[in-house]
Amino acid sequence: MLQAHVLGLPSHDNALLVTADSGQRQTRLLLDCGAGVLDSLPISDILSIDHLLFSHFHMDHVGGFDAYFRLNFDRTERENHVWGPPGSIEVLSHRFQGYLWNLRAELRGVWHVHELDGPRVRSARFEAREGFQTAHDAGERPLTAGLFLQTTEVEVRALTLSHHGVSLGYLLNEPARLAVSKEALRALGLKGGPWLNDLKTGQAATVTVNGTELEAEELRANLLKPVPGDSLAYLSDFLLDEAELTRLTPLLAGVQTLYAEAQYAPEDTARAAKNHHTTVLQVAELARRAGAGQLQLLHLSRRYSPSDWARWLALAREVYPNTAYPAHWF
Repeated sequence: MLQAHVLGLPSHDNALLVTADSGQRQTRLLLDCGAGVLDSLPISDILSIDHLLFSHFHMDHVGGFDAYFRLNFDRTERENHVWGPPGSIEVLSHRFQGYLWNLRAELRGVWHVHELDGPRVRSARFEAREGFQTAHDAGERPLTAGLFLQTTEVEVRALTLSHHGVSLGYLLNEPARLAVSKEALRALGLKGGPWLNDLKTGQAATVTVNGTELEAEELRANLLKPVPGDSLAYLSDFLLDEAELTRLTPLLAGVQTLYAEAQYAPEDTARAAKNHHTTVLQVAELARRAGAGQLQLLHLSRRYSPSDWARWLALAREVYPNTAYPAHWF
């Protein structure tokens, strides 16, 4: 499953922490890293993040990176990966070199920075023992259908957005999994047990059920049914006019949870377009057209008051009823 937690408070910097859990292992991703977003997390949670994904490098999306880097700069227990839009390697290079590194001969941390640039992924490697001075070319590879990260727990695709330059949205999908049909299990007169795990792995030709050896292939066909995995999308700081609504709708079709910025009031459409942001009604319309399971509104502007936000929510629900703010906000 995909477990997502919104970090930060309303009208402050926000981020999204996602844990993709297969039951056997996890992949943990942090989407953006604004100022203070890590304050509510135990250190152990920050140390367990596998991938940091930036939408873009405006201050309110990167202001918390120093706190993240301070804890993880010499981490060797897991790999350090940062992903972002074109220019990520140069930006992160400056961030890494914004310190004086003493005792660096004793350091072993390695950081991999990847920039998603149109049809390609370009990567560089930085080493702590060098004081992060050199961006070692780590090659490039094609970026096909936006898919840039794939683990056994999650697939992550990038969506190119416009925010006076490139901003990236992210679409996360849990791979389809096999579930045991309880009805079929009862119809065959079988009881569950460890043998079902052997059946799901698909490696054994036979399985032993209650002391009887049975053909695995036939049991798989009768008992195991594919179940779609969880999905979510994260879109923050982007232009959403009619052309973009038309383009993004099929890319987000059927997403279970859409996390999207709601920077501007419904009446401030012109200002939102000028600044390449959205209004709350525009993202509600996107959720409606895409057939999303639910819409979570983020990244609220401090130019408005809580009473404005309450009004927005009521109006958004007229367009798309299953709209909410993060439950812990209000």
